[in-house]
Amino acid sequence: MPKQNKKPKYRQRSSRRGDAKIGVRQVPDGGAWELVRPRCARDRAEDINEVEAMLEAGEDEIAKDELRWLLSGCPDFIDAHRLLGEIALGEGDIPLARGHFGHAFRVGTQAVKKARNPHPLPYAREANRGFHQCGKGLLHCLKQLGKKKLAKQVAAQLLACDPSDPLGIAELLHS
Repeated sequence: MPKQNKKPKYRQRSSRRGDAKIGVRQVPDGGAWELVRPRCARDRAEDINEVEAMLEAGEDEIAKDELRWLLSGCPDFIDAHRLLGEIALGEGDIPLARGHFGHAFRVGTQAVKKARNPHPLPYAREANRGFHQCGKGLLHCLKQLGKKKLAKQVAAQLLACDPSDPLGIAELLHS
């Protein structure tokens, strides 16, 4: 009898919009988990590449407008929040950066909780990088704002997701 391929475990987080669901699935080797971008974010992947090109060309204002437009149709688009957070951080607007990084991090952690906290959720998986980068950005903002208790909570969540600490979260927390 031929061997059947097992489907990866998969769970979705409900959302206000039908195509804006973030899920978590087990990767094929079964040793790790990854976030599943909402359909609206997957549909806009090419737009994010264009925004990154705009930013490299120094067209920050146009890029911000494009990112806001992308979020209007896909509010849980982690990569769009990450880029807006990075822009705000570069402009010195820590509260705005915290808002974007915080929203993206919260959306990711809610999806993980809804899936019953599967771990690890490693940074090495492309689908998880935006989440981890937003967590690091949020940690930086919380430290700047003197929110040490929240910063420790964010660091603990990130380290639980990827104990190998590829982004230097433990060092950032204690610096």
